[in-house]
Amino acid sequence: MTIEELIGKNVIEESIKRIIEKDKTLNSVLRIEKIEGNKNGKYFGIPFLVKDNILVKGTKTTNASKILENYISPYTATAVEKLLQAGFSLVGKTNMDEFAMGNTNENSYFGPVRNPYDINRVSGGSSGGSAAAVSAGYVPFALGTDTGGSVRQPAAFCGVVGFKPSYGMISRYGVTSFASSLDQIGVLANSVKDVALVVETMKGKDDKDSTTLNHTTDLTDNLEIDLSKIKICIPKIVYDTELDASIRNSFYEAVNFLKQRGAKIEIIDIPELEYVVAVYYIIAPSEASSNLAKFDGVRYGLRSPSVGLSEMYRTTREIGLGIEVKRRIIMGTFNLSSDYYDKYYSKALKVRNVISRKLYDILNEYNAIMTPTSPSIPPRLGEKLSPLEYYLMDIFTIPANLAGLPAISIPFGFTKGLPFGIQLTGRQMKDEELLKISYTIHESTEKELPKNV
Repeated sequence: MTIEELIGKNVIEESIKRIIEKDKTLNSVLRIEKIEGNKNGKYFGIPFLVKDNILVKGTKTTNASKILENYISPYTATAVEKLLQAGFSLVGKTNMDEFAMGNTNENSYFGPVRNPYDINRVSGGSSGGSAAAVSAGYVPFALGTDTGGSVRQPAAFCGVVGFKPSYGMISRYGVTSFASSLDQIGVLANSVKDVALVVETMKGKDDKDSTTLNHTTDLTDNLEIDLSKIKICIPKIVYDTELDASIRNSFYEAVNFLKQRGAKIEIIDIPELEYVVAVYYIIAPSEASSNLAKFDGVRYGLRSPSVGLSEMYRTTREIGLGIEVKRRIIMGTFNLSSDYYDKYYSKALKVRNVISRKLYDILNEYNAIMTPTSPSIPPRLGEKLSPLEYYLMDIFTIPANLAGLPAISIPFGFTKGLPFGIQLTGRQMKDEELLKISYTIHESTEKELPKNV
């Protein structure tokens, strides 16, 4: 059910019961954490879930890591505080890739999240728990975080809507930092309308986060738009990339579907996009190595009983952190070392600026950039792929984070019996325009595309 349909109904206990009864298979919810919202709020009685790297006072925030297995949040994230004030009620914390590093949700200390459409496949990551929980019908929406596609990619894999707003739209206060210049809270829901409502509730300037910006346009106002007045571009790299054949065919169908409804679609060359994965995997691990330095056994979480400070640091991080987190910390530390800072990190920042400026220029001419959300279908659990193969799964989602642009994944039917999602990237701080385009497309697909059997 949508949020509007649930107004005036208290379904908190029903939601908790559903999670307890059904989630043993999916492993999408780590813990039930019941916190009722403002009883006088418009949305009282409507439940939601929060990814376990977002703080809620008095609850555990583990980041799906052994090192924070028993860490209790001392305060509540601004975004969650706003939802509670509006009446929404928290019912639990969702599973994720450890410290949000991963795109299959297999990098969790508490075990992988399974895809509701095929429990032998991954849910996507790093917000895979939130995506799977919404897809399974536990709650009408859940919060995730998106650093390089961590809301949109699992949304595509699980057949739900996943939205990453413009950088600065929603406060990051209370979010465990992975890569601060890229991180954003995002929303996963079954409809674009619900996404718009939730983001409208959370958005706004926050004195506790200096990167936040004011946005005065109501995101929920008049979501219908005439597609014949919309210009969409498709980067040529989509056709040059080695896509799964079923993904390629489904994307062709999506393009034709939109053309038939009047949208103007053009293919353009954006050669700068060839560098997005390389740039991201220099900048993100570098910021992560700095942000995660505080998890050393001194103040937060797990502490090894080793003798001596250096030995305590080493053994705490050795036993407390998973392999992917260690890999990215090492990558980032290398990039920031005195010998390689200028060669890698400094150069990556310059290329990031070039990519961002190019995307801004393109979006002065087009309303949105369209790609598949992911170049592949959800891998099977335990499928042996190299780190590089995993990293390339983010090739279409990373650009929006590098440039701080809003981006959304919306379901577009099925391929090989699994959900397929298309991604639209919009103009900076013009989230309302992107949501209108996405709403109109999603409503059309809901009415006209065949359902999966």
